[in-house]
Amino acid sequence: GRLLFEFGLLYLGFAVILILAAVWLGLWFAERLSGPVGRLTGAAQQVGAGNLNVQVREEEGDDEIAMLGRYFNQMTRQLQGQRETLLDNTRQIERRRRLFDSVLSSVTSGVVGLDPEGRVTFVNRSAMRLLDWSEDQQSVALAVAIPEFGPLFEAVSSGPGEVAQGEVKVSRQGAMENLLVRMATRRAEDGRLEGYVVAFDDVTDLVSAQRMAAWGDVARRIAHEIKNPLTPIQLSAERIKRKFAPKVGDDSDSLEQMTGVIIRQTGDLRRIVDEFSKFARMPEPETSQQDLTQLVRDAVLLQQTGQPDVKITADLPDAPLMADIDATMISQALTNLIKNAGEAIESLRQKEPEAPLEPQIVINMRPNKTQVTITIADNGIGLPEDRASLFEPYVTTRSEGTGLGLPIVKKIIEEHGGSLTLDNAPVFEGQDHYGAMAVITLPITPATKTEKRVETVHE
Repeated sequence: GRLLFEFGLLYLGFAVILILAAVWLGLWFAERLSGPVGRLTGAAQQVGAGNLNVQVREEEGDDEIAMLGRYFNQMTRQLQGQRETLLDNTRQIERRRRLFDSVLSSVTSGVVGLDPEGRVTFVNRSAMRLLDWSEDQQSVALAVAIPEFGPLFEAVSSGPGEVAQGEVKVSRQGAMENLLVRMATRRAEDGRLEGYVVAFDDVTDLVSAQRMAAWGDVARRIAHEIKNPLTPIQLSAERIKRKFAPKVGDDSDSLEQMTGVIIRQTGDLRRIVDEFSKFARMPEPETSQQDLTQLVRDAVLLQQTGQPDVKITADLPDAPLMADIDATMISQALTNLIKNAGEAIESLRQKEPEAPLEPQIVINMRPNKTQVTITIADNGIGLPEDRASLFEPYVTTRSEGTGLGLPIVKKIIEEHGGSLTLDNAPVFEGQDHYGAMAVITLPITPATKTEKRVETVHE
C-alpha cells in the first residue's frame, strides 16, 4: 500500500507539472498571437487619429502575423507619402489662389464671377469700389445686384455668342459713371458651362476727355467759321439803321427795333464765339512764384463785393502758400467757381421761392507738404446725377450762360498740374439739402525750397 501511495504521489506530481507546462505553453502561444495583433490595433488607432508616422515591430518569419506587420508598415509609409503629396498640392493651390486673389485685387478693372445660373460668386476690390458693393449682395443674381448689367448678361446667356461688350451707365452714390463692360462665358475642358466672367472699367474720364477733344475741334471751327461774318453783319445792320431810318417815315421805329435786335443778337453770338475761342485756344500758363492764399483772398473779396446778398466766408491760412502758377488764370478760375456758387443759390431761389434759405458760400484751404486743397461749398441747388457732364462744353443747369465756365476752369487747373472735382457739399446749418462743392487740388512749393529761394534773392 505504501508503494502504491508513493507511486500515486509521483503520478500526481508529473500530472501537475504537465498541466502547468501545458498552461505555460498555451499562454506563450497566446502572447505570440495577441501581442502583434494588439500592437496593430494600437497602431491602427493612431493612424485613425491622423498619425501616419507610426510603425509596428516587424516579427521574424514568413507567417501571417509577420506579413501583416510588414504590410501595415508599408501601408502607413504609402499613406504618409500620399498625404505629403496632397499637402504639397494643397499648398500650391493655395499659393496660386492667393496670387490670383492678389492680382484681381490689384487690377483697376472690376471683375465679377458668376455661376451657371448667373449668381454672383466673386467680386474683386475694384468692382466693390466702382459699384458701391456690399457683402450681403453675394450669391445674388447679377440682374438683381447690378440691374444695369442685365441686358448684356441676357445677350451672353441666351444669345449665340460667347462674348458681349457694351458701354453701361450706372448711378452710384449720386454720381453717374460710364463703364465699359465685357462679359464672357467660362467653360470646362469638356465644354461644360462653369459660369460667366464680367470685367469692366470706369471710362468716365476717358469719355469726358474724348468729348473735350471733340468740343475743342468744334470750338475752333465755330471761332473760325462764325466769328468772321459777325462784324459785317453788325456793321450792315447799323448802316441800314442810319441810312434808311429817315426814309421810311412812320416805319422808322420798326426799322430801328429790328436792326437793334440784329445788333444785340450779333453781340450775343460774338460773346459765345469768344467763349468757344477761349476754350479752344487756351494760352499756355506763364507761371511764377505767387502767394496762392492772397489770390484766394482777393477772389473772395471781389465776390463779396459783387454778391452782397450772399454770406461768403473763408477759412484761409495766415502764412503765405507759394506756388508756381499763372496768377491771372488761377484768379479767373477761382472767381468763376465762386460766381457759379452764387448762381447755384440764385437757381434754388427761383425754383423754390418760398423755401427758407440763408445764402452761404464757404471757402476753405487745407495745405499739406506738397499740395493744397481748396474747397468752395454752397447751399444752392446742388449737383445733377450725371455730374461728370458738367465739365463738358455747352452743358449748364442754368437757362442762361454758354456752359463753358467749368470746362475752362478745369482746363486751367489741369494745366497747373492740379485737379478739379465736384461733390456734394455738407449740409449747412438750418438746411435739409445738399449743395455743391468744388474741390481743387494744386501743387505748392515746399517751404524749404521757398526759404532757399528767398535767401538766394537776398544774397
